[in-house]
Amino acid sequence: MRGVFITLEGADGCGKSTQAALLADAIAAAGREVVRLREPGGTPISEKVRALLLDPANTEMCPECELLLYEASRAQLVRQVIDPALSRGAVVLCDRFYDSTRAYQAGGRGIDATLVDVANELGRCGRVPDRTLVLDLDPGTAYARATAGGADRMEAEGLAFQERVRESFRRLAAGEPARVRLVDASGEKNQVTRRLLDELADLVGTVGRSGDGA
Repeated sequence: MRGVFITLEGADGCGKSTQAALLADAIAAAGREVVRLREPGGTPISEKVRALLLDPANTEMCPECELLLYEASRAQLVRQVIDPALSRGAVVLCDRFYDSTRAYQAGGRGIDATLVDVANELGRCGRVPDRTLVLDLDPGTAYARATAGGADRMEAEGLAFQERVRESFRRLAAGEPARVRLVDASGEKNQVTRRLLDELADLVGTVGRSGDGA
């Protein structure tokens, strides 16, 4: 059985972490091995990079440093975890991948998009998701959720930054409809899970229709 690489994307507070857990449970219940990951992170080295990137104290970090740290974390994750998991036929479910770098560092920060794409080529180590699901939610609602308990370094950039990120994701979905699907993230969480599973049916089959209300 071939491995399947699925990524979840969206602005902060859109519900990715919640949906990643629900999707992982539904797919695993159908008999597939699921490897659930997050970016930045997922390996001991990558988690250390994550701490640097999200620490609110690191206000002096320049956009280019930020970009390269994301790519370093990603490369380690691909080589150490993602490649081996896909090789053995697992479903890899990753909370963010290189599309977040496009949205945040190019769309949000304003780094030249061509430069970001070149950096992504290095960081992704040849890996492209089979399906990318972008959870789309009103930026004001999402931002209020994300910062309810305090803000990390990226969330602290403010609502206008998150609005630019959202628009970047929406452009991505319009430009790559075969791979990237825009999914309404409003409503009850099980309704959102059902929408996401419907967008994955061609890759993982029809799962999660009984027992969880999704």
